[in-house]
Amino acid sequence: MAEVLHAVENGVSWITLNRPEAMNAVTRDQRERIIALLAEASADPDVRAVVLTATGRGFCAGADLRGAPSAGEPVAGDVARMIRLGAQRFIGAVMDCEKPVIAAVNGTAAGIGAHLAFACDLVLASESARFIEVFVRRGLVPDGGGAYLLPRLIGPQRAKELMFFGDAVSAAEAHGMGLVNRVVPAEELPKTAREWAERLAQGPTRALALTKQLVNASLDADRAAAFAAEAAAQEINMTTRDAKEGVASFVERREARYEGR
Repeated sequence: MAEVLHAVENGVSWITLNRPEAMNAVTRDQRERIIALLAEASADPDVRAVVLTATGRGFCAGADLRGAPSAGEPVAGDVARMIRLGAQRFIGAVMDCEKPVIAAVNGTAAGIGAHLAFACDLVLASESARFIEVFVRRGLVPDGGGAYLLPRLIGPQRAKELMFFGDAVSAAEAHGMGLVNRVVPAEELPKTAREWAERLAQGPTRALALTKQLVNASLDADRAAAFAAEAAAQEINMTTRDAKEGVASFVERREARYEGR
């Protein structure tokens, strides 16, 4: 049984964690497969949006380290290297994907699973979804970009509350904080994710990629750098067929037909 299901439909790459018996705790092999699929989505002009979701009751219960190879006696630097090449590279792959990525969170998202959702561009959650900054319960520092992502989404005080206490946050509470774009009944999650993704897949794909880059970078940039990046992005974007089509459709008073090129 494939631990990551994959299909491309109507311009949307569907990436589905498929270890329901383990609440989709992510293994090294799953992580590498998802990173590869995100890279493929970036490079494939026929893929214009991505959905990350999972089977069963859990979205992702964190990292499954049981299959990790034993390296013998630990050496200083091993842990930092493991985090850098593992959890951080995983989250970075989502944030750096050149196509918009939607998380369709069907159940519990804990630890790196929560950060996987928060790294996505848009987050849909079923009413049964929960988000847990589980690290403190294990005596650990949040990794996989948590201390970077959460303050930018909800501010430092709320981020510290979630990370210091490690309490489960319901989908409704996460929506109220701004961690989730929309909460829907469980049976409507796949349909809503499909609607959102296919709508994005009909959009000006390169403009969306550049917009994603600008928004992500703006959180770390001063105004001068952000304005310069914006001007450069628009310069690049105006060379695309979709930008020319968008302007032409406005002038001709008709619906734009974007090709993702």
